[in-house]
Amino acid sequence: MIKLIKSTFYKEIETKNKLVSFIKRAKQLSFGPECEMFEKRFAMWQGREHSVMLNSGSSANLAIIQALLNLGRIKRGDKVAFSALTWSTNVMPLLELGLEPVPVDVELDTLNVSSQTFLEVLKKTSVSMLMITNLLGFCDDIDAVASICRKNNILFTEDNCESLGTVYKGTKLGNWGLASTFSFYVGHHISTIEGGAVATDDEELATMLRLVRAHGWDRNLSFTKQTEMRNKFKVNSTFYSRYTFYDLGYNLRPTEINGFIGNTQIPYFDEIVAKREKNFLRLAQVIYKNSKRYFPLHYSHMDLVSNFAIPLVCRTQKIRDELVERCSKIIEIRPIVGGDMTMQPFFARYSKNTFSKQISNAGLIHTQGLYFGNNPELTDKELRQIEHIFS
Repeated sequence: MIKLIKSTFYKEIETKNKLVSFIKRAKQLSFGPECEMFEKRFAMWQGREHSVMLNSGSSANLAIIQALLNLGRIKRGDKVAFSALTWSTNVMPLLELGLEPVPVDVELDTLNVSSQTFLEVLKKTSVSMLMITNLLGFCDDIDAVASICRKNNILFTEDNCESLGTVYKGTKLGNWGLASTFSFYVGHHISTIEGGAVATDDEELATMLRLVRAHGWDRNLSFTKQTEMRNKFKVNSTFYSRYTFYDLGYNLRPTEINGFIGNTQIPYFDEIVAKREKNFLRLAQVIYKNSKRYFPLHYSHMDLVSNFAIPLVCRTQKIRDELVERCSKIIEIRPIVGGDMTMQPFFARYSKNTFSKQISNAGLIHTQGLYFGNNPELTDKELRQIEHIFS
């Protein structure tokens, strides 16, 4: 069976051997220098000033919302727009932290929020923030979306957990907004087993994220930041400082195991992205031509498409159901991410849900879409088998 992902890590045997050796010699396995090294290397690779490593991409989404609340840049009760087609933990922190989520429909040919779908929402309501999802390596006119946010003083962040390495108009996705979240879950672009990060150029936000990540205390801050914090709150640094909690936080820390694996994988990032793009372009040129069975997917506006799964939106639910049956025990397939969030039970229960009737494309993708894996270890034989099944 062609699974979504073949290995726990890229170059798995080599990585596991290095990991065993590391664990034997490591002086600590809780958060430490390996994680800090990965943060610096990932920020450099992404092209951001700061990255803050966390224990998952979902935790990254939670942390960024809590950090913005702590800083007073958003407040409870604010309306926050989000991509209707996304993953649950993109939306759940909004509900959990007292914000009002406002779904924004996506374009059928890019699977992503566009300036047009966003403007349609802004005609009906104002929002304090947009948390866009760059779905499965794609985007629409995210530059125009960012411009709308700047003009209207709307905070703009990106959930880039599914688009590591994708480039649009010379800029990597994840670098268009104030900050972006990433996932290093085993099934995603690169694996630290579990893991995630927030990348930003905003030093104040990065500092608050480090507080949020670790109980609200200052242990993982630089000496300069620690001194500033302790002086501000008149903390006795010789006794109380290690157990002073400055703001609302959680325990979202990764381990040194996650950090070490990330450091072994980061030299392969460019190679992994290149292989995924090569697979995607090969399969897309064959499969997406079948316009009688699938809605067309537009990607020519992008410089580089990097995804861990390749989506299809079928013309009818019957076609989708036939493909599900045909792929049984041959190709692992799944719905397109979490589908339309307004159709999920949790959203109906906890949100005011006053905007759900606006959603149309996300609902169609929810009921008629699927995806199959695009991993860098796919063989030519497997690629031919995928082409045969879906074309």
